[in-house]
Amino acid sequence: PFDTRMFREDIEGSRAHVTLLEHVGLLSTAERDLILAALDEVEVEIADGVFEWQASDEVLHTAVERRVTELEPAGARLHTGRSRNDQVANDLRLWPCGAIDEVIDLVLRFQQTLVAQAEASGDAHLPGYTHLQQAQPVALAHHLLAHAWMLARDVDRLLDARRRAAVSVLGAGALAGSSLPLDPAFTARQLGIDELFENSLDAVADRDIVADTLYALAMVGVHLSRLGEELILWASTEFGFVELDDAFSTGSSMMPQKKNPDIAELARGKSGRLIGNLTGFLASVKGLPLTYNRDMQEDKEPLFDSVTTLRDSLEVMSGAIATLDVRRDRMAEAASDPMLLATDLAEILVRAGVPFREAHEV
Repeated sequence: PFDTRMFREDIEGSRAHVTLLEHVGLLSTAERDLILAALDEVEVEIADGVFEWQASDEVLHTAVERRVTELEPAGARLHTGRSRNDQVANDLRLWPCGAIDEVIDLVLRFQQTLVAQAEASGDAHLPGYTHLQQAQPVALAHHLLAHAWMLARDVDRLLDARRRAAVSVLGAGALAGSSLPLDPAFTARQLGIDELFENSLDAVADRDIVADTLYALAMVGVHLSRLGEELILWASTEFGFVELDDAFSTGSSMMPQKKNPDIAELARGKSGRLIGNLTGFLASVKGLPLTYNRDMQEDKEPLFDSVTTLRDSLEVMSGAIATLDVRRDRMAEAASDPMLLATDLAEILVRAGVPFREAHEV
């Protein structure tokens, strides 16, 4: 049932394939138009939730083909020159492209939230930490924007994964192409894709794009987890640097005074789920011989779950940051320890000609 999440991509691939079949003379123009109309109707039925799935529908592809053929007998020609192997491999390249675009949009919006908080913080400052020990004073804006820069690298990784996903593999067939006069380059153009598979065996066996996407998503999750950990520390009584908005906190069922940073904790916890999806998927495919094996069915659920999990995490963490109440007085108080300026004092001595090691010792 989870295959149904790719129904738009599957139908998009079928449209391109039907157009190809007419282009190479394996379908008449009239047959092409009838099948395309049936595909349009099936897409609407699935989108509206009125599509009737049957126990005999082994996978999404066969369900769509069955229904198209019910609507138009010419649909029996739909599977000409293709296999479920290249069909699902193509779906798994089209779907991540849209999902990655959605995640990138959310990451960029989260960056804007961090920038807005940085701008609003003015000259607020707090201790910077190494080893969770006070190190040197830093501007709050500088600290917040460090997280924005992490997310910038995440966008680069996501864009790179999207670039590698955008390869058409229709025409690879089950593993060795087809004896029919297909034109895979034409199909790719119909999909609006510039890149075409180079090796039919690799085309149906390749699931690198799933690993690439899961890794890029997991890295975003790790970065959200690091920010979540800081919010948890900062919101504690011991730090008291920030207070989370009530909408992004919960109370205790027993202790009336408690205000728990649940959203930050969930973001931290969800990163483990994202990492688990990546490692679990890699374990599923590490020993597979060429080409297609049913083990590959384990590629979709972790991919779908990671996209949903990260999307939700980005949305709620953005809300938590946007509504954050910054306690500038507590931050300034924590940064007022003169020892935080020890490095500056050592550097004054350096400017006076004292070797740094001696200045450090002094």
